[in-house]
Formats: sequence, C-alpha cells, structure tokens
Amino acid sequence: MAKCLPEIIKKINDKLNANVAELKKLPKNLSSVAEAMTAFMQILGSARESLRKILLRGEFDEYPEEKNMHCSARLVEMLNEYSSELQNCAENDPRTNFLLEELEVLEEAKAIGLPNFLPRTAFLTLLQRKVKGISSKPPSFVARVWEYIEGVVIRVLMRHCENYPQLQSSTRRAASNLINKMKEKVMDRMMEIVEMENLSDYTCNPEYMLEWNSLMSQQNKFMDAINKVSEPSIIVLNGIGEVDVENLRHRKQHIQEAFDLKMRITAYWKIVLRRFVDSMALHLLFSVQNLVNSDMEKEIVGELIGPNSSGSIGRMLEEAPSVAAKRDKLNRSVKLLRDSAAEVAKIMDIISTDGDYSD
Repeated sequence: MAKCLPEIIKKINDKLNANVAELKKLPKNLSSVAEAMTAFMQILGSARESLRKILLRGEFDEYPEEKNMHCSARLVEMLNEYSSELQNCAENDPRTNFLLEELEVLEEAKAIGLPNFLPRTAFLTLLQRKVKGISSKPPSFVARVWEYIEGVVIRVLMRHCENYPQLQSSTRRAASNLINKMKEKVMDRMMEIVEMENLSDYTCNPEYMLEWNSLMSQQNKFMDAINKVSEPSIIVLNGIGEVDVENLRHRKQHIQEAFDLKMRITAYWKIVLRRFVDSMALHLLFSVQNLVNSDMEKEIVGELIGPNSSGSIGRMLEEAPSVAAKRDKLNRSVKLLRDSAAEVAKIMDIISTDGDYSD
C-alpha cells in the first residue's frame, strides 16, 4: 500500500489543479454596474477580435476542425458558385436561336438614317433582356451569403457570452437585427448595379475590343456558310460554338448587321458578368469589415445599455443559476481534494516516521 501512496497523491493533485483551473475560468461575481460594464466590454472586445480573425484575416485556429467556421474559404467558394451560376444561365448560351433574336430586334429598331450604322437601341434592348434574365441571381446570392455570415457571427458571440447567459438573448437579437439591416443595404446596392447595367453600355476594358475583333474575324466564314447552300449548314465559330445556319439562309437581309450585333453583345456580356462578380466581392468585403470593426459594437451596446435596453447589464450582477451551480460544485470538489491530499500526506508522514515506507 505504501508504494501506491505517491501515485495516489499525484492523481489527487492533478485533479485538484484541473478543478482550480476550471474554477478560475468562471466569471467572477460582479458587485457593481461598473464591474458589469467592464466585463461586458471585455466580452465584446474578445468577440470582435475572434471575428476579425475568422472573417477578415482568414484565420481559423479557434475552430480548427469546424470547416463551416473557416470563413474566408467558404466565402470564396460561395463567390465561385455565384460566378458559375451567372456563367451557366441559359441566357449566356450564344448558340441558342443563333442570330434570330438579333434579326428581330434589328427589324424593330429600324429608323430613318444611314443604313450602315447599328442602332444603339438594338444593342441596349438585347443587353436589357440578358440583364433581366440573370437579375434574380444577385439578390439570391446576397441572401445566401448573409445567412451564412449571420450564423458565424452569432456562433462566435454566443461562445463569448456563455458565462453570462443573461446577455445571450439581447446579443443574439442585436446581431440579427444588424445583419438584416446590412443585408438590405447590400441588396439595395446590388439592385442598383443591376439597374446601372440596364441603363448604359460602357467599359474601359480593352478586352472588349480584342474579343469583338476576334469574333468578327470569322464573319467571312459565316457568310460563306450562309451563301453556299449546298455546303453543310453546321459550322463552328470560336467563342460561340457549333451553330446551325440553315434557318438563316433565307433571311439574308440584315444578316451581317445581326452577326456584328451578336459579336458585340457576346464580347460585352463577358465584361458585364465579371462586373457583377467583382462588385459583389468588393462590396461584401467592405460590408463585413464595417460589421466587425464598428457596426456590431454600436448595435449590441445600443441594445443592452441604450434608452430602450432590456436591462441585461444589470442582470449580470445576478449570477446565472447554471454558473452558480457549477461554481458550487467545483468549490466542494476542490475542498474535498485538498482534504484528501492532506490526509494522504499525513499517512505518508506516519509511514515514513515508522520506517516502513518501502515495505
């Protein structure tokens, strides 16, 4: 038995140290509103730093095994998915009803004037149809991405408030209200961008002219397929794909203008789609930074200590039953372990004095 005593006291001390460490992690009893305010601001500060790491810096050491909390990677995936959705819309397939829509629009855009000018009205009409076709995608993405951000923010805030359950309801409500406001602002901004693309056709991107010239270099090949009715009607156009010109051979009027119009809208639409993605990404980063660095703290402070506050700060002076029960259990355990360690130490002293410790 004597040989087992050192191991027994080591186990008691290990358990005692663990309980003391856990006891120290519990929030101290608050005795004044000033102390409660200090504790509240420390919670906000630590939560803000966690969100900076997760949402702004792309760090995930606080949640290493929870991929849903690796926010930078998840946001990039969501943006890539959004880009793919835009690219893969039916409106983006240039082979669909090849040139038929362009011919129809040119017919309706006729005006008294020189015959060798493409009417801008025709281009804008086609552009507006394409924008309308994808106009539901940006709002859908905004709703999806902010739902994800809301889940992350509330998860972090609840973890930092876990020792003060009195704060959790008000904090959750403030965070949800703020994110709903930000989501509406971003939604409005994205709809403005959609509307701007509807109103005008402009880019300073030199890729537009390069792409248009490349597409137009195939016009002779296309016209040969139109005119040589004995040849196969299916041709492959770079940047467009495989098209059937059979139903165009009897509609030669305006066919060259329609081809030019098609190549212009095809080249320009690629730039429009990039703008939709780039604008979304930049505005998302800007909004998330504002959320973490300033807006979140203002909203939560206003909810908890503003004129219409729910009194949560005052309730921090009343220790939550769950925390009080845990503190009481740990205190009793610490006392019992210390008493046990002392008793074992006495036994070891007696055995040592009697000279039988090694038996």
